Amino acid sequence: MAKLKLSSAEMVARARERIEEVETGEAIRLHNDPGIVVIDIRDIRERQKLGFIPGSVHCPRGMIEFWVDPESPYFKEIFSEDRKFIFHCASGWRSALTVSTLMDMGFEAAHLKDGFTDWVKQGGPVEKVERG
Repeated sequence: MAKLKLSSAEMVARARERIEEVETGEAIRLHNDPGIVVIDIRDIRERQKLGFIPGSVHCPRGMIEFWVDPESPYFKEIFSEDRKFIFHCASGWRSALTVSTLMDMGFEAAHLKDGFTDWVKQGGPVEKVERG
């Protein structure tokens, strides 16, 4: 097996050096702010199993670059709104890489530093998917 030039942990560390990180307590305080959009990049199964931040927008990690690009056939209007976008995943690794990539595209965003796991741990509101 070939040796990697950068480990995933090193990539996350580099991303975190250049992006805006929002602490969990601050994100909980901002939760109902109409100027904020929380973007959940976790897999749909994570949302269904663990719940989600009320009002968050689900954007699968594999579609983000396409959803934010106005030239893409997959563009979503939510990303043209003049609001602050805070991306999150479970622990902050995927969202750090995501926001770093979006920054390269010229899209301004931040990420929830310690992810949904810490949101739950600190008592942030969680909505559960009802199963029929």
